[in-house]
Amino acid sequence: MQHATVSIPTPAGAIEGTLDLPTGASGIVLFAHGSGSSRFSPRNTFVAGALRTAGIGTLLMDLLTPEEDKVQRTRFDISLLTERLGLAADWLDASSYGAGLALGLFGASTGAAAALHLAAERRDGVAAVVSRGGRPDLAGQVALARVKAPTLLIVGGRDDGVIELNESAYLNLNCNKRIDIVPGATHLFEEPGALEEVARLARDWFRQHLSPRR
Repeated sequence: MQHATVSIPTPAGAIEGTLDLPTGASGIVLFAHGSGSSRFSPRNTFVAGALRTAGIGTLLMDLLTPEEDKVQRTRFDISLLTERLGLAADWLDASSYGAGLALGLFGASTGAAAALHLAAERRDGVAAVVSRGGRPDLAGQVALARVKAPTLLIVGGRDDGVIELNESAYLNLNCNKRIDIVPGATHLFEEPGALEEVARLARDWFRQHLSPRR
């Protein structure tokens, strides 16, 4: 297992990340957390651990600088979040860690919109996308229609309002797609067994769709 702390420069300052790459990894998943969270999110960290046990690398990134994250408007700036996610993807592609590995994207809340927007921009550069309790609707109908990567939307069965937003976004996706609703789960999947189910669904989706690039 290779471990590295990542620092990527931006005009507003560096953004930080944590990379873990199992030996012989089949692919690598770049995580985009939601507003008010960070790369240390216990939920994303849990899912990332499940992916690594399946031989998939992970890079958990803070897409905003600490100063930017204090501003509510910036947290919902999907264009900025997408730009930063793209910088992280570029860093991976140019590094020895990501060389030859298929790229997956995992987004939560607003991070899901950024992941889908990037997948729309880089149609052949993203192999799979998973959204957990996300806001894919914030990516916009035009971007959603352009997504080529197989996409899984995971929503809690008691996440009222967000279910409907995911169902609406799902209709605009023209790729290989699936929506899974976890019974009894609320937005943060804090109920017993809920996060484990998210991790299982994400692991199986990425394991199915990530393979080394030729």
